[in-house]
Formats: sequence, structure tokens, C-alpha cells
Amino acid sequence: MKYEALRLEREEHTAVLTLCRPDVMNALDRQLTSELHGALVEVGNMFPEVRALILTGEGRGFCSGADLAEMGLSLSGEAPRRPAVDRSLRIQGLAARIRGIPQPVIAAVNGAAVGAGLSLALASDIRIASEAARFSCIFVRRSLAPDTAASYTLAALAGQGVANEMALTGRIYDADWALGAGLVSRVVAPDELLGEARSISRDVAANPPLAVRETKRLMWRHSPSWEEVVALEDEAAAPLSGTDDQRESVQAFLESREPVFRGR
Repeated sequence: MKYEALRLEREEHTAVLTLCRPDVMNALDRQLTSELHGALVEVGNMFPEVRALILTGEGRGFCSGADLAEMGLSLSGEAPRRPAVDRSLRIQGLAARIRGIPQPVIAAVNGAAVGAGLSLALASDIRIASEAARFSCIFVRRSLAPDTAASYTLAALAGQGVANEMALTGRIYDADWALGAGLVSRVVAPDELLGEARSISRDVAANPPLAVRETKRLMWRHSPSWEEVVALEDEAAAPLSGTDDQRESVQAFLESREPVFRGR
């Protein structure tokens, strides 16, 4: 399959999936979201020839979350009319897509992992970070509730206290903090990141593919259905949709100014 907003490469038994919108730090617009769903399905269908997947971003960002320029047009009513997106193909469905493929997914977090970009990293089976990586559960600053299963995965990885701090403040944290919090398993120099990810993927791929598949399935079996988690997140997001504060948060970001929230 041909992609425009991402690059899918194969290196022996490993696939490398790179998000390619570096000018917006790989923000997820409709096209990239759709292509990412498609690429994950394609990789899943390559099993057992492909036995591990590395997910990373081009440029300074891993993924900066939903594309706020596109979101701003939607909130203003200026976006062109488009067919409704199947619920399973939304950004929110990407976590379950990552979880559902048979191959372990290694997130090589090269830069900012923010909002839904953080969620993609959290949904991966293994996370390693560049020293340049930054992490933020920034949803609350955009007048949004956490989504893409972050409301579950963040607490599952870092504990409820750390998860609450990240989700309620929207602060940005560096790679060493993320390592101490348990969000990533190691931090390496930027030029060593993909080499380290490939080393891990080779170790995974050297194991019996069926055993790896069943181990991945088992390790997630104790968690709730992520479709159920996303449904609860949608329920929390509903009263926030289209509020003045949500429009203000997006407009302030686009205008590079501090937002003024009024609770309405």
C-alpha cells in the first residue's frame, strides 16, 4: 500500500513505521490517522514474516497529538463537509489497533509525545526514549478529556498518583523524569535511539513467533477492553465538546498566546 503521511519499511523480520509530518511534529490529521490504521493492519497481516514493529516520528516530534489546525476549523464551522469517520478508524481507535496486532510494538520516542501522541507510546508494548523526548498528557489544557486509552494506560504504567498529576496539570516532562516514572524502559542519546530499538526488535524477532504473539496477548489480558475504555473516555469528552473554553484553548494555541478560560 502507498502512503503519503508516513513511511513503512521492512528490515528482515522488523517493520519500521515512521510518521512523516515533521513540520507539525507529526500531528494526527485525518489523512495520517487513516494511513496509520491502514499501515498497522498491513503490518499485522505480515505476521509471522514480520515479528516486531518499531514506531517513531520524523524530525523533532514523535507525535504531537491531534492536529489542532484541523480541529480549529472544525470548531469554527469552517471545515469542509466530509463523510463521518467510522468510530473504529478515529484517532481514539489507534490504541486498540496497536494492541491488536500480533507483533510487539516498540515506540522509539524521538521527540515530543503529547496528547494522543503520548497515548500511542503508552499503547505500545515497549517504550524507549531519546534524551530529546518530552511527554505530556496535555488534553486538559485543550479542554479535552484523555483519550486513545490514556486514561487506563497511564495509570497502569506509572501508578495512579503520577497519572493524576500528568492528567490534571498537563505539564511537559523530560525523558529522565519519564524513565523514573516508569513510562519508558531506557533513555539513550538521540543518535542511538533507532539502533537501540532495532537491537530490541532483533531480540524479539529471534524468538518463536507464535510464542511472542501469545505472550503479547497474555501480557495485555489482565487489562480491560480498550474499546470499553475509549467508550468511557468518549462519555467524559461529550460535555466538553464545542465549549467556549475548548474553542479558546485551540485558538490560543494557533495564535501562540496564553488562553483565558471562563468555565463555559
